[in-house]
This record gives sequence, C-alpha cells and structure tokens, in this order.
Amino acid sequence: MHKTLKIEGMTCGHCKMKVENTLNGLNQVDSAEVDLIDGTCEVEMNTEINSDELKKIIADAGYTLVEIN
Repeated sequence: MHKTLKIEGMTCGHCKMKVENTLNGLNQVDSAEVDLIDGTCEVEMNTEINSDELKKIIADAGYTLVEIN
C-alpha cells in the first residue's frame, strides 16, 4: 500500500536521510523517499501502520507529520 506523508521541519539532505532511514528501518516499510521541495515522503508499505504510530515515529525523528494521503 502507498501513502504520501506531509512532513514539516525537513530542510536539508540530513533531514531527508534521517526520515528515509527511520522509515526504511521499519519491517512494515518496503521503501520511503523524501521530496524536500514538496515536504513529502512517499512510502510503500507491506503492512499497514496506523496514523498515530506514524505520527510518533516521525516525531521521534524530530519532525512533524501533518497529513497522510
């Protein structure tokens, strides 16, 4: 399943790598790719991760998840 995450606070390549590495480190995630210009992350999951858990994962990485599509 595919989700687009709108994330606030990502401003540089380090931010991009941190979010991608955090999400790609999860067993439920097949791939995660950040677009810094749009402030989004495209995530392919093999198992559903609920919205509250995603918000916590992103917050623990230091960013704010504002929208999930």
